[in-house]
Amino acid sequence: MNTPDPWFKLTAGEARRVNAGGQFDFFWIVLERSMPGLMLRLPQLPDPLPQLPKLKNLSVSFRTAASAPALVLALKERSQAEVFETLCRDVVATGEAGNNIDDVLLRAIQRTRRWHHLLRGGSKTGLSVEEQRGLVGELTFLRELVSELGPETAIEAWTGPSGATKDFEFIGTCVEVKTRRAAAKPIVSISSADQLADVEGCRLFLRVINVASAVSPDGKSLHDHVDMTAQLFSETLTVFDLWEEALYSSDYDPDNDYGNRCWQLGGAKTYEVKDDFPRIGIPLPLGIEMVKYGLSLDACAKFETDTDLIKVIQDGLKDE
Repeated sequence: MNTPDPWFKLTAGEARRVNAGGQFDFFWIVLERSMPGLMLRLPQLPDPLPQLPKLKNLSVSFRTAASAPALVLALKERSQAEVFETLCRDVVATGEAGNNIDDVLLRAIQRTRRWHHLLRGGSKTGLSVEEQRGLVGELTFLRELVSELGPETAIEAWTGPSGATKDFEFIGTCVEVKTRRAAAKPIVSISSADQLADVEGCRLFLRVINVASAVSPDGKSLHDHVDMTAQLFSETLTVFDLWEEALYSSDYDPDNDYGNRCWQLGGAKTYEVKDDFPRIGIPLPLGIEMVKYGLSLDACAKFETDTDLIKVIQDGLKDE
């Protein structure tokens, strides 16, 4: 027998409690344009408001619903009602494990964000080995930034997962992070002409990190690298929200199995991308698109620098 639609016979503005015996106020609700929704009623809106995840075909917002301040999840595309109901029930179950309303709210937001990968059509097979290697490299540099610049400045600079052309963007400085196996040919992959393109008013650096891997139960897995990075952002809710949004935008999914591959960090080199640095320039010739190429690090040798990259970034921030 099919489970009854939890929004059955509800009209706009009406609410029905999800669980009569629940500790917290979760309600099924129907919103404008007959959108089905889930509401967590709050005693008041949090101040400041945490950043909320952005999901395909789903609205997540703080608003007044059924005459109460609330966190509201609303489905824009009714044809996905079945998976949306599954999401909602999972969010409710996770929230109900909280100790107080603030904890419940945090759990509900975090659980909603964990659905980001599924609802945006991500691969169930997870990240490839090379994609894992790349993420480990970016997380390594991100931890370095946190230790020197603080968590808020560091996470706001990690723009690569959001689709920006550079992995890290600061005022006056951009950094592209690449990884390679130490024993492999000294070549890194450049995935677009924009990655090494000049940015007006900015110095551009290429940080190349040696990252080795092996299938082994010992050592640090991708999950381990994610967890130890997450701890650096855990003290402030708004900063942690930014961290999770960036992480899940990178296509990382905590439910994928990355546990048997360990990652070991090696040395790193920094190059300043300027002048006749070997790269494909932009604009591209008419008709040429989606350029990818291998960059020989041997050809970049004269651009290697021992400049303190963190100091360069700090100097740029001071000039804001």
